[in-house]
Amino acid sequence: MLAQIEVMRHLYPKLTLEKYESYLKEMVPHNYKQLAVFEDDVCVGVTGFWTAMKLWTGKYIEIDNFIVHSDHRAKGIGKMMTDYIDVKAKSEGCTAIVLDAFTGNFTAHRFYYNQGYVPKGFHFLKILNEDGLT
Repeated sequence: MLAQIEVMRHLYPKLTLEKYESYLKEMVPHNYKQLAVFEDDVCVGVTGFWTAMKLWTGKYIEIDNFIVHSDHRAKGIGKMMTDYIDVKAKSEGCTAIVLDAFTGNFTAHRFYYNQGYVPKGFHFLKILNEDGLT
């Protein structure tokens, strides 16, 4: 996962290797995984995902940090990644797949609508430490 930091930096330009490594050490034991797509030896897309349980959904997968390198968009890479997550979720008996998309990221909204995702509500956030954000 650490090897794909440059792709992660497309979404989080200030992400340091040290911070990424420390976050992964916390996340991986809590069922965090990544899916990556490579063209030759170059990572062109990556997403994290978690399997968990909520009262309203039961078992679900949450997509986290969905990134396709800007030079490789409109090639079907994003669809390939969501298709994989769909199959994974069904094979693990999940009832839903959830994700967050930043409110101003209309390109992502259109992509997710085209993949069958719909907004169900609002994800509210109260920032307690601005400096701690990536």
